[in-house]
Amino acid sequence: MGVLYNLSIRFYAFFIWLVHTKHPKAKAWINGRKNYWINLPEIPQNEQIYWFHCASLGEFDQGIPVMNLIKANNPSIRILVTFFSPSGMEHYHNRKHVADYVFYLPIDTPQNAKRFLDHFNPKQIFFIKYEFWLNYIFEAKKRNIPLYSISCILRPSHIFFKWYGGYFRKGLRAFDHFYVQNKETSLLLLNIGITKISITGDTRFDKVLENKMLVQIDDKIECFLQGSKAIILGSSWPTEENLFHKYFTENNIQNKVIIAPHDISENHLSFIENLFHDQTIRYSKFQDDSGKKILLIDCIGKLANAYTYGKYAFIGGGFTGKLHNTLEPVVFGLPVLFGPKHTRFPEAQQFIDSGIGFSITTKEEFARATLFIEQNLSDLHVKCEQEIKKSKGASERISLR
Repeated sequence: MGVLYNLSIRFYAFFIWLVHTKHPKAKAWINGRKNYWINLPEIPQNEQIYWFHCASLGEFDQGIPVMNLIKANNPSIRILVTFFSPSGMEHYHNRKHVADYVFYLPIDTPQNAKRFLDHFNPKQIFFIKYEFWLNYIFEAKKRNIPLYSISCILRPSHIFFKWYGGYFRKGLRAFDHFYVQNKETSLLLLNIGITKISITGDTRFDKVLENKMLVQIDDKIECFLQGSKAIILGSSWPTEENLFHKYFTENNIQNKVIIAPHDISENHLSFIENLFHDQTIRYSKFQDDSGKKILLIDCIGKLANAYTYGKYAFIGGGFTGKLHNTLEPVVFGLPVLFGPKHTRFPEAQQFIDSGIGFSITTKEEFARATLFIEQNLSDLHVKCEQEIKKSKGASERISLR
């Protein structure tokens, strides 16, 4: 099975190379790994390195609270972060973090795993959420490097729990401890004989609380809103934008709106402007109260702050199964709406169960949900605070073990 796994990894890398000239993300993936070993810094022999591997930016957010605690307890430790995805490498600098070294992870071959671990010689390794690279795991196990899984969340559909997943289960059994988000993940691991488990929750709750403490005044948004609260479309895709447009026009909405699309390319920004006609003004061009109803965020890094000016939020990705961050608005007391494909995101169901999340499919459902929110806004704000308070502290629960 190991031979098949290594062949599949090489085929995957070859496929990305084949398409990289026509696919921007694949191109970034390839270019980011060029001359990889030549560009690595020299590592002092006496340096203590803790390695965190993140698939992308969301996993980095989950790792940051734990990194902060490690640094606070021992400032001499150096934090190494690796990413698989370009979206992590290209945007991690927008986060407040304590990472000392940040690189792409070389593809998961036995040779790369040995060379990588030889170079950095990490004292502890943390894999975040559910990305597990087997050659790195097995090589770390040979070297007796402690391995931990943070904010782990697994589903029955994952290969580890299939009849043909024995080789992958072997990888999971190499870990010293699993810090999991929920009871369901704990039970899945117990069913395959893994017992070193702690249910600690999702460290992203700690991260969004930290973000809330660091929120900054945005003069443009304050000028645009003139003291009112906005409906916010966060990380929206065309499906959410089209649905909201129908609701917005058919109900003659007077509320001001902030749209922060997932895609800020010129083509997509123009699409939104055409959709809402003369109602929008771009953030980069805003100077004073222009009478527009919609502020279009056309740059990276403004959304998390913008939620502090919101009434409620409609979060993108819920119609594709790639729901974006719903914790960021909830920490500011905003009820959240999202599309129906949210089963891979347990916090979405948590918010539905607690009455602050609303799964919608049509503009009629959207209208009913927003009417309920408008009528119960004060109570929902309190519920949001209670839900965040109940879920915080995952990073401390990890650090105490």
